[in-house]
Formats: sequence, structure tokens, C-alpha cells
Amino acid sequence: MILGIGSRIQHQKYGVGVITNVTSKMYWVTFVENGLETIKTDEDFEIIEAVETEVDTVSFYEVEQIFKKLLYKYSDISEIVPLADKWKGGTLTLNPADINLQNKEIPIDSFFHKIVMVRDRVRVMEQKINSSKTLDDQDKIDLQQYITRIYGSLTTFNVLFKNSNQNFKGAGKK
Repeated sequence: MILGIGSRIQHQKYGVGVITNVTSKMYWVTFVENGLETIKTDEDFEIIEAVETEVDTVSFYEVEQIFKKLLYKYSDISEIVPLADKWKGGTLTLNPADINLQNKEIPIDSFFHKIVMVRDRVRVMEQKINSSKTLDDQDKIDLQQYITRIYGSLTTFNVLFKNSNQNFKGAGKK
């Protein structure tokens, strides 16, 4: 069976992806973490959701919209978050107190990406807590307070965000 465009798969090497183009021997799959890859139709992978092969052509725009919806719905990626312009191309330097040790430089872009991933994963955790059917209301409230404190602890990194509406927000002053 040949899968159609829009089918979701789990590949052992590349992870979760959506088929964006099909030939009789190849799938073009856009993977959440690895981007666009081509794989053979007979390659070993798990089918998460199969879409029947259609004869009609599908526009790239339609495939892109489907992919965005799937990413939003099934991954912990929520939005594209830009780094503030003043930090682009910069580095973060860690200076150890021991002068015999070397400094460590990290590209700010990489550091920022990791901070955004932490934020997105905390948001997913928050959603799972709030929608849990096994936690009682008091447990949800208690866990939500911890999440709010996590956001508050991360407000130091708000200086890196280009758009203030994407900043971390803690409980704030009352």
C-alpha cells in the first residue's frame, strides 16, 4: 500500500513526520526534528495515520497548512520565536572562577533555542496537567503553582526575546 500525502509516520531514525510528496518508490517526508528527508516506500517505519493516495494534485500551500496544523496539534513546538536582533550572531561566555580553566562560549542562537524548547515543554506539561482526568482539582492547582514559579524563574531570559508577548511570565506582584 502506498500512503498518500498528509499521512503521518514514525521513523526509527528521523522521528515523527508527515508525507509531503509521493512517488511509486519514494516518500518525501517532513520530520518535526530533522526536516525534509526522502525515504523508500518499502522502508521500515510505523504508520501513525494513513491518508489514502489521491489522484488529484495537492498544492504546496495545502500541504504546508496541513503540516502546520499537525505540528501544532501533535508536537511540543508551538510557534516560531525570534531572538532579539541585538543578540543575533552573538555568543554567551561562561567564565569559571578557577583561572586555570578555560572559558566556554556558546552561540546565543543555540542557547536561546534551548530556552524556547524548555518553555514549550513546560507549556505542554501545563496543558497535560490541566486536561488530566486522573488528577483532582487540588492537585492541578498545586502543580499549576509550580509551573507558574518555573516561568517566574525563567524571566531572566526575557531579554533574549524579540517580542515581549512571548516572554516568560511568573505570578507577578499582587
